[in-house]
Amino acid sequence: MGFSPGASGNLRGKRRKLRRTPFEHRVARFSLLLVAPGLIVSAVTVWLQPWSIESKLLLLGAEALAALLIGTALHDLIIRPLQTLANVVGALREEDYSFRARLATSNDALGELSLEVNALADVLAQQRTGAIEATALVQRVVEEVDIPIFAFDPAGSLRLVNSAGEKMLERASLHLIGRTAVELGLRTALTCPNETLLLLPFAKGTRWFVRRSSFRQQGVPHTLVVLSDVSRALREEERQAWQRLIRVIGHELNNSLAPIKSIAGTLNTRLSETNLLPEQRQDFERGLNIIEARAASLNRFLQAYRKLAQMPSPVLRECSVTELVKRVVTLETRVQTRVLPGPDLTLMADPDQLEQMLINLLRNAAEAILEAPISSANVKPTLSSPGEPSAPQIMLTWKFIDREMELTIEDNGPGLMNPSNAFVPFYTTKPQGSGIGLVLSRQICEAHSGSLELANRVGQRGCVVKVRLPRALLSPPTLVPPAQTSVVSQ
Repeated sequence: MGFSPGASGNLRGKRRKLRRTPFEHRVARFSLLLVAPGLIVSAVTVWLQPWSIESKLLLLGAEALAALLIGTALHDLIIRPLQTLANVVGALREEDYSFRARLATSNDALGELSLEVNALADVLAQQRTGAIEATALVQRVVEEVDIPIFAFDPAGSLRLVNSAGEKMLERASLHLIGRTAVELGLRTALTCPNETLLLLPFAKGTRWFVRRSSFRQQGVPHTLVVLSDVSRALREEERQAWQRLIRVIGHELNNSLAPIKSIAGTLNTRLSETNLLPEQRQDFERGLNIIEARAASLNRFLQAYRKLAQMPSPVLRECSVTELVKRVVTLETRVQTRVLPGPDLTLMADPDQLEQMLINLLRNAAEAILEAPISSANVKPTLSSPGEPSAPQIMLTWKFIDREMELTIEDNGPGLMNPSNAFVPFYTTKPQGSGIGLVLSRQICEAHSGSLELANRVGQRGCVVKVRLPRALLSPPTLVPPAQTSVVSQ
């Protein structure tokens, strides 16, 4: 069994590397070889002189000592600058840019090397400062962007999330980082086609526009997912379409309803002048009254629908939430309205529009309760105080969360039969309803840069409405103790 020439060459190379002496030792050897011939010649010459032994040994010892000192100085002159440069380069590798090489002068080989190393350190320090500033700027921009941003590694684990993403998932980043997209409910955002609309399981009723891109961090590919809430934009487009339709229909119906009502009324007054049998006269009167009543009813419905197309922009001024709630709850006397006072907040809003919105929401809650009366035998005492029998009741409260005011209206009525159609214009389940109350309320809320959510209560009978409005804090919020809970309207 033999070795190939290539293998033996590699072995010899490895042996040479193992036998390679340190640079310092080689410098010492060559320095010794440099002075050895002179020392030998000098020793022979001195030894041949007719001097005493003591003189010869003293002179040779002095020469050896001088050669040793000169060799040591030469060794230090060569080795120490190289060690200094090695320390500087090592500090650069450790991203410590505070070290610089000394004796960095031009017209000197070692000095020019020190100059280049120092220049490299300056460039790396500037690049590092720029990278830190750029990273800080990117992080600040990502945090300030009001759209959820997520970054996932190749295993699908979350590595980056901004504050909007935390708010969307309703958890802090400490509890999100490291979890997989499946655990977070974002698997479809990673698998769906890029730049498409998506419905997420934990954000019902909200449509997200998904954009994905790739980037590398420390050489590892990551996926960046950006979600944009387009529900409000789509609702705005839908609302504008309804407004255009209402304008066209309203114009045509107004041109017809007024003459129909007028002609019906005129014919009804002239009916007494005709010679008709009593039964015939009664039939004509009944028919004309129906025509006139239905024309008037249709005109009222049309005027109500036109509110969607003619609602003015909000006129912002100081508005106390407590005073606004007190005014609204006194208008609803059919059902007991229980108010749990929250912090004393002052909004920059249009109080007239907010008042109309709250009136609509309280009226909807009261009508829902009155349509399906509640018996104490089949309803838990959820809204009443402990020990009290359950009764038709509405509870209203508000609080300050995340720079927003959240106002909640709960009722113990039958709840929503079809929540997906709650905000469809003109859709209603009430015999006398117009189907614009909730749409108008959400329109008012979104005009104030807020949001309105409507859902059934979880595990309990009834419906819950949440109104979120951003606020300009004009006075510090004063918390009302829970003991001051009161019934404002009954």
